[in-house]
Amino acid sequence: MSIFGNSIFGNKAPGVVGGPQDGSAHGATDEENTGRKSDAQWRKELTPEEYHVLRQAGTERPYTGEYWDTHTEGVYQCRACGAELFTSNEKFDSHCGWPSFWAPLAEGNVRYIHDRTLGMDRIEVRCGSCDSHLGHVFEGEGYGTPTDQRYCINSVSLRLVAKGGAGDGAPQN
Repeated sequence: MSIFGNSIFGNKAPGVVGGPQDGSAHGATDEENTGRKSDAQWRKELTPEEYHVLRQAGTERPYTGEYWDTHTEGVYQCRACGAELFTSNEKFDSHCGWPSFWAPLAEGNVRYIHDRTLGMDRIEVRCGSCDSHLGHVFEGEGYGTPTDQRYCINSVSLRLVAKGGAGDGAPQN
């Protein structure tokens, strides 16, 4: 169950009325989110690996990303647009090979899409600001977290700004 009241999997917390259930943050459409930059602009701004994950919904190999085992305090931003998405307070060791969080920084900072690619049924997580692919969220895996959810996020989708850092956007490890 999400700490924001509604489960992204269609369940509602007791006593919660209403709330978006269509899988989008703030009701934004794909057209509104993706219309900000052209494909050519994204290719110019991102490395080939960043482009593959962020814009083509690719996945980095497990245990290879820079943040899967990082314990530095700070805020994780979208690598494409700089939007603040997660904090180290919600990061936990899931031993899956990717950074794992039990909740986003704020519900509107990410959006959800029902993903049925590759014969799987899962929930894709995207940046609420620029619509970049971040990873997936899973529920009911038995982790001892407040939400029983695991946001499995690609390191290449994130940039860690360490607590007390200059905030210059340089990756921290």
